[in-house]
Amino acid sequence: MLNRVSVCFLGGVAALVSTVASAELSMISEQEMSHVSGQGGIYLTGDISFNESGGPMEQVTAANGVEYYGGDCSQDVQRRCGARLAYQTRQNGGWFVFDNIQGGFSFQGLTLRVRHIDSGFGGDGAAFDRDVLEIGLPEFINFDNVRMTFATANAARPTDLSYDGSAFQQTDIISFEMDGNVTMQGNLLVFPTGNP
Repeated sequence: MLNRVSVCFLGGVAALVSTVASAELSMISEQEMSHVSGQGGIYLTGDISFNESGGPMEQVTAANGVEYYGGDCSQDVQRRCGARLAYQTRQNGGWFVFDNIQGGFSFQGLTLRVRHIDSGFGGDGAAFDRDVLEIGLPEFINFDNVRMTFATANAARPTDLSYDGSAFQQTDIISFEMDGNVTMQGNLLVFPTGNP
């Protein structure tokens, strides 16, 4: 009997909630929209990681005997295990390379909105009198063991020959590693140029 009462009660609550929750979209005129404020902008949160496990994908046997596909460069320090991004600025030229990209970063509270500037900026705002993109910086960005090397190379990948047939060569220029929080504050304004 108690189960039957519970089912009836839950059924009644579900019917009531579905009645209250029903809504319909309706047209809003431009005049009505002009009175709505505080609705503009975007609030972004992100967690981005690059090659978190490291290494090229291969079949690995874990300590418990389970086989899986993954990457691990912990045993071989000579291997480059991160992602690679190479770009060539002219045909038959060298390559700029972001190599061994690993790690991740996260942020919360990055905002994007359009802001009208018609005052301030030492009097230049009144003359400008246009919209700009305002990027509200998050309170902090957390870097989790981010690594990268900037280099130049004669080919896009170590497995490629260069345009003149010579063997792959890469010159590392700078490497860096970041781990921890970077505190941010303020806004970044992006000003348009030209006439649309």
